[in-house]
Amino acid sequence: MASPIHAVTGAFGYSGRHITERLLARGVRVRSLTGHPDRPDPFGGRVEVVPFRFDDPDALAAALQGVNVLHNTYWVRFDHGASTFARAVAHSRALFTAAARAGVERIVHVSITNPSPDSPLPYFRGKAEVEAALRASGVSHAILRPAVFFGGRDVLVNNIAWLLRRLPIFGAVPGEYGIRPVHVDDVAALAVEQAESRADVTLDAVGPETFSYADLVRRVGRAVGSRARIVPVPAPLLLAVARLVGRVVGDVALTPDEVRGLTADLLVTSGPSTGPTRFSEWVDRHGGALGRSWASELGRHYR
Repeated sequence: MASPIHAVTGAFGYSGRHITERLLARGVRVRSLTGHPDRPDPFGGRVEVVPFRFDDPDALAAALQGVNVLHNTYWVRFDHGASTFARAVAHSRALFTAAARAGVERIVHVSITNPSPDSPLPYFRGKAEVEAALRASGVSHAILRPAVFFGGRDVLVNNIAWLLRRLPIFGAVPGEYGIRPVHVDDVAALAVEQAESRADVTLDAVGPETFSYADLVRRVGRAVGSRARIVPVPAPLLLAVARLVGRVVGDVALTPDEVRGLTADLLVTSGPSTGPTRFSEWVDRHGGALGRSWASELGRHYR
């Protein structure tokens, strides 16, 4: 019997890479659909690479021929040039339509906690629109809703550590908003597990611990040996500093919508844990490696 084929959008990226590692370990054939077909291959040629053809519905459907399960991690963190939330929603719809045409049996889709079609934030509103498109596709699906990833080559926790290693003061918008981080490999395990089912489900993909944002920053600071003071600052000042940091590192350090989403408590859920890794234990073990270099979003996706 032939091995099943799983397609992963961005198999050489961040969460897609962790999903791919688990699939290959199970003997599954993996096909990567990607906007970066020339990206270095960490899997030694074991993954078939097919470029996205969002402009050609027939080519997109052909790229999914023979695929049993599609793992979709495709999204954008912010508008950048032609890469916009609106285009990401349209591309996601095209991808799901192509999957249905190609006879894909199951789609495992990575979303976000607390998406809403009424959200004033394009990130959360766009994620809700993509979820709706998936439900309307007629393909069996699992929607996974992580809040904030840690582990591997994550951006947020690593860059918090980078700042804490270098600055005497770390600013945070006042308030008791929370954050519920999940290890990227725990989400990958959940994605592979859900690929085996054919029931339509929506699951929070979250770790066992919830922190206030300030407490999470303090824990990272202790783990990296930082002496930086965490001080309350208004959002406009924080964003002004973030723009300055962005110019220094050649990246987008923080966006206004990310501040609004965090302080609106959109990165917290009260649902049961779906990942066992405790951030408090992980950060203590890995503090020595965190923040040694900046993790660039622009470098990862646009250069």
